[in-house]
Amino acid sequence: MEQKKFEAMLVLIVPMVIGMITQEYRLDEVTAAKAFYESKVYSLLEQEDTKLWQLSPLTLFNMYDEERKTGSITFPEG
Repeated sequence: MEQKKFEAMLVLIVPMVIGMITQEYRLDEVTAAKAFYESKVYSLLEQEDTKLWQLSPLTLFNMYDEERKTGSITFPEG
């Protein structure tokens, strides 16, 4: 995938995940964004070759939620 297209995907996906974090954890947007950007899920998401950008924002949120609660990440099948 071209770098610009990949970056455009992140611009669409990341705010949706952050929105879910603000709702679930009752955080303001800045705090939620900081928490997501510091997560392992985001670190993997920003690497195009991991293909995490192909997952839905809800799936990415669930991975983040698991990481926050348990310290580990389970990758979806398929």
